[in-house]
Amino acid sequence: MIIRPDWVCEVISSSTARIDRGKKMRIYRREGVGHLWLLSPTLQTLEVYRLERERWVLIETYEGDEEVHAEPFDAVPLALAGLWPTPVSPPGDAGSDPARQPPR
Repeated sequence: MIIRPDWVCEVISSSTARIDRGKKMRIYRREGVGHLWLLSPTLQTLEVYRLERERWVLIETYEGDEEVHAEPFDAVPLALAGLWPTPVSPPGDAGSDPARQPPR
């Protein structure tokens, strides 16, 4: 017996976007996966798709630091800010950290 997932999340990168948005989406559709998320840390977006009558339907595109209720887990809030990489300050950049400010 083969069990298919109800939901798949693909993390998109510049090296995988073509395959994730093409070949993999077709495979997931063929296999009857009910929901697909395409998560782009670079663009800070979450695209939510639902399979309807053998077609992917884009339900919503969320972006930035929103708190969202995304299918099929819409009963649970998801803070997108926790999914994105934390910006890294260049070496020697004191930024806004008072402990790292140069002496006056």
